[in-house]
Amino acid sequence: MRLCRYSQSLLTLLLSLVLSACVSTPVTHTPAVNITAHKQVHLPTADSLGYALTASQLIEASWHNGQQTRTEQLPVQLQVTKDKLVLAGFSSWGTRILSLEYQGDKVTSEVLAGLNNVLPAPEQVLFNLMITVWPVSAWEGPLSEVNWKIIETENSRSIYDDSGKEVINIQYSHEDKLSGKIIFHHLIDDYTITITTLQFQKTD
Repeated sequence: MRLCRYSQSLLTLLLSLVLSACVSTPVTHTPAVNITAHKQVHLPTADSLGYALTASQLIEASWHNGQQTRTEQLPVQLQVTKDKLVLAGFSSWGTRILSLEYQGDKVTSEVLAGLNNVLPAPEQVLFNLMITVWPVSAWEGPLSEVNWKIIETENSRSIYDDSGKEVINIQYSHEDKLSGKIIFHHLIDDYTITITTLQFQKTD
């Protein structure tokens, strides 16, 4: 995820909300996302999660900006059914500022007009959620297409590139990944994302 897009100026957000009450034109495309700045990977299917899920989560991104550490937060709602995934991101006061629908082999996303260069792309938010929560078996195929691999231990996951270098390290605080904090560290782009699930419901 490009960290500059997490850098959210409150003034910019307020001005954008005042100047535009509508969202940008929906963009539909095949589900491939950046795993690094120069490498893309296809997303696994929504139903490869293995169960239906409704979850409220808080995504907190931290990165270095010169001598300082910047941190931004994005509350999200995630809903996964048998054949569709819906994601929505909100401002701190509850306004929906980004949304995404993933069904079949298409992703349709929207970002509040004026915030495209301020917010992370919805597809990159989805990638972070899927790479941390979806089972390893769902990711093995997409990663093998680019000669990458994923290895999981009891409390962690590591994603390695085609040279065997670890690119992403993910740490879990609970055996049930949704019950504790998830720490995602991108070792190449040097940023950290903490995902806290505030509430969730699973169904078969």
